[in-house]
Amino acid sequence: MLDRLNHEQKKIVECNAQQAQKEEIMTQNAQQPKHATSRRSFLRKGLAVGGAGIIGAGAGAIGTELLAGGISLPAFAEAGSGSLTQGDVAILRFLAAVEIIESDLWQQYNELGGIQDSEVPGGSGSAPYIAGLLVLDGDMSQYIHDNTEDEFSHMNFLNAYLASKGAKPVNLDKFRTLPSSKATGAQQIGRLTNLMQLTVDTSWWTRYRSSTKNPDFGDTFPQAIPGLFAGQFPAIPRNDGDLSPKDHIQAIASTAGFHFGYIEQGGSSLYPTLAQGVTSLEVLRILLSIGPVETSHFQTWHDKAGNAPPLTDPTNGLVFPDLNAAPFGGQTFQTNLIMPEPTIFLSRKFPAVSIIRPTQIAGSGGAVATIKSFTADGLFIGQPPEFFAVLHNLAEQADAARRG
Repeated sequence: MLDRLNHEQKKIVECNAQQAQKEEIMTQNAQQPKHATSRRSFLRKGLAVGGAGIIGAGAGAIGTELLAGGISLPAFAEAGSGSLTQGDVAILRFLAAVEIIESDLWQQYNELGGIQDSEVPGGSGSAPYIAGLLVLDGDMSQYIHDNTEDEFSHMNFLNAYLASKGAKPVNLDKFRTLPSSKATGAQQIGRLTNLMQLTVDTSWWTRYRSSTKNPDFGDTFPQAIPGLFAGQFPAIPRNDGDLSPKDHIQAIASTAGFHFGYIEQGGSSLYPTLAQGVTSLEVLRILLSIGPVETSHFQTWHDKAGNAPPLTDPTNGLVFPDLNAAPFGGQTFQTNLIMPEPTIFLSRKFPAVSIIRPTQIAGSGGAVATIKSFTADGLFIGQPPEFFAVLHNLAEQADAARRG
């Protein structure tokens, strides 16, 4: 097992180094391919805005890369016409803000633990951190890369669509002031999110295993990893001092694994919740098309988190228990139960049904609840009051939207 992990880690690091060398040569020759061959290249070419005008230069290297090569905004606008309701604009602007936030945090994960290439540039990887992630799954670096690319495509599309309808896109660049990790492999640029002081809510794990409860009914759920919800812990190495001892860097990687699931289960609920307030059929189509991708991400991370090995971090006492053993175990914690258990929905008089939960309009799955949850998670530690005011204003307007 250890030999296989070391082999996979070596392949990823070598791949990153080779890619970096290739890109340096391409830059020196000033030769850019006319057509990308990525499985998602049509998103960058057909839906992104040409240049970095909407998102701004503060988005870092990845923002420039994913916005480059797009068609002009006027040409894009010709594909559709007509005005949107204030409610539809509010929903789209809030979702754009969330995708900007998610893009920022996923970029940090990819710089240290993912695969860096022309699709998701920036950073050079951290071998000990990658080794910890590979314990959760041998394809973790590829999954992190793809999740990162997806979030940037969502961000770019939503802002481009808003602009095409004459609505104001969302720009949070002025708040990119939080420090980067000082670990080797991370870019030293301003960030929107803080991944180094997280209080991770892992109740999503037990919520999706319950057959009798639903947060839309006010139900609460126990934590899968109680320790993660009782302190502040890094999900990326803060500096090279975090790369050892082995159980410490593994705890950081395992924290990331559970944080991945926490982030993406939020998107799984947010899109169907806000879709209930949409008026335009085209905007509804957008939400119904992006939302399931968030759920696809969640399913992936739900599976990988369960592979976190039992251990105690020797530096801070954080415990990752064996979720299949007492006092855990049973349906509530069993690690291979990654598909939503049927539970109550709409009314207790109906039979149990397998669903996304929560989805109550303006309830625990709403926009304001999302910002409250992100704040409690520690994602925004270090941000000024103005940042929170901007996000809460966007969230309140989104939650107030009703189908016209």
